[in-house]
Amino acid sequence: MERIEVGLATLYHGDAREVLASMSDNSVDFIFTDPPYGHNNNDDGDLITSREKALGNRTSAYDLPKHGRPIANDGLSAANALARLLFSEADRLLAAGGCCCCCGGGGGPDPQFARWSLWLDELLGFKQMVVWDKGPIGMGWHYRRSYETVLVGQKRGGPCRWYDTTSRVENIIRPGGAVRKIIPSSSHHPTAKDPNLAAHFIRLHTQVGHLVLDPFMGGGSTLVAAVSTGRRFIGVELDARWFGDSVKLAEEMERRRKFLRPD
Repeated sequence: MERIEVGLATLYHGDAREVLASMSDNSVDFIFTDPPYGHNNNDDGDLITSREKALGNRTSAYDLPKHGRPIANDGLSAANALARLLFSEADRLLAAGGCCCCCGGGGGPDPQFARWSLWLDELLGFKQMVVWDKGPIGMGWHYRRSYETVLVGQKRGGPCRWYDTTSRVENIIRPGGAVRKIIPSSSHHPTAKDPNLAAHFIRLHTQVGHLVLDPFMGGGSTLVAAVSTGRRFIGVELDARWFGDSVKLAEEMERRRKFLRPD
């Protein structure tokens, strides 16, 4: 297990199961993460890779990879086991009133988001399902996927930490706002998210100085969202390539911070 500290960020290259087990009870203010969905995405035979190959000539919008970029633990059994572990550890790690926001996919054929919702309620406490409407048109053949869910769990035993003052926050993130749909290039994580997605929830559930955890950090979108809003951050990533990208992101953000606010 490798640990690197850069400014507000502490980054671990290793297995989330080991890192989470090493962390203290009630030590985290908020969790935002996008774990493996169990779809074997980008393994050279799945829908995403097949679609990329079928598109043919490359354009500025689709810088297509020649080969798949498989995601670790993205088989159905392994991903489901990680989801249950996440929700169980979230109950132990979160401070009173803390929430866990977990991206949960966008529909069938496997009703993963429904199953994960039940596990979230069992192991932590279900609060809400937020629909991120990414705008037309997404993956698939019939009922093409144009949305994803974000499952919101709340630690039982106290009021939810909630810092919105407008009373106008919906359980739908609508297209055309701050959160953009990203089509990853061949140099990016295959399921990259816009940092504004994580930032939306970070602002609702945390304040400056709070600690945000992402056990499945990927290319570092939660890192960017947390550090840019003044939160402390812990991220874990198993894949060396994406861990390295996240370290570079953290170092660049720290250089910018020191340039703008020199000690």
